Amino acid sequence: MTHRLLLIAWLGIALGFPAWSTAEEKPLFSFGVIADCQYCNVKVSKEAKRQYALSPKKLTKCVEHLNRLDLEFVVHLGDFIDRDLASFDDVVPIYNRLKADHYHVLGNHDFEVDDKAKAKVPSILGLKERYYQFRRQGYRFIALDGNDVSLHAYPAEDPRHGQAKAYLAKLPKGTPTWNGALGQAQLAWLEKNLIEAKRADEKVILFCHFPVFPKDVHNLWNAKQVLSVLTRYPHVVAYMNGHNHAGAYGKLAGQHYVTFKGMVDTHETAYAVVHVHRDRLEIKGIGRQQDKKLPLQAVGRIEGD
Repeated sequence: MTHRLLLIAWLGIALGFPAWSTAEEKPLFSFGVIADCQYCNVKVSKEAKRQYALSPKKLTKCVEHLNRLDLEFVVHLGDFIDRDLASFDDVVPIYNRLKADHYHVLGNHDFEVDDKAKAKVPSILGLKERYYQFRRQGYRFIALDGNDVSLHAYPAEDPRHGQAKAYLAKLPKGTPTWNGALGQAQLAWLEKNLIEAKRADEKVILFCHFPVFPKDVHNLWNAKQVLSVLTRYPHVVAYMNGHNHAGAYGKLAGQHYVTFKGMVDTHETAYAVVHVHRDRLEIKGIGRQQDKKLPLQAVGRIEGD
């Protein structure tokens, strides 16, 4: 019996789960996180930082691994492709092999397609809405669309493209054109759901492609406005995003802001399993993604790296 228990424990560690010593230490549930698969069938040198054509192979191994785990769901944090609508045909079927529920967040590169095809992108990724929410075991997960106000998500003749140009013109000179912002309607929707989550005694984790903290060139155009909303609600425990392939971490008002490393970079993969405990989140990184333990608390001092 002892040998059998040791074997089970060893297999759990090999599959990405810590060796829980008691029933109390087991997570409430776990979910998978992938960022910036960013596939495109283009040849690059072996030394190139972004190995676009290797993404289907990395994603396949990732899906096979995650399918061996007991996961509540898996989320991809945007930039599923790098360019070309046809790129979706190669990677969407791989992602859809996931046994757990699986979701997408829209990234800027997901709209690097012909203007006539931009409106098709959300449905190709299985999204009925560009921003949405779902609930799991006392948590509310909110997926945001950072392309709401942007230069890449709409055709050139679309009024929303012109509105984004006007928005950008009011920002400091040199603001990156490849970021975006949450529009006023989405911000109002976000706050409404944060209030509902508070009344329902739910903790909240947000997903977005673009970071908002710590300060970085990749952040949403209206990161400060978004933070002013989030930091008013202590039941918001974490904000998770991609976009900055190098990864990052910051802590503000007791809330954790985690930028996951991009899968597309180098010949090594990057993804994670997040274990949700009563008092903490534990990130188990695979490949380039580091492990992290994030205590859950109502307030905290400001930190960033």
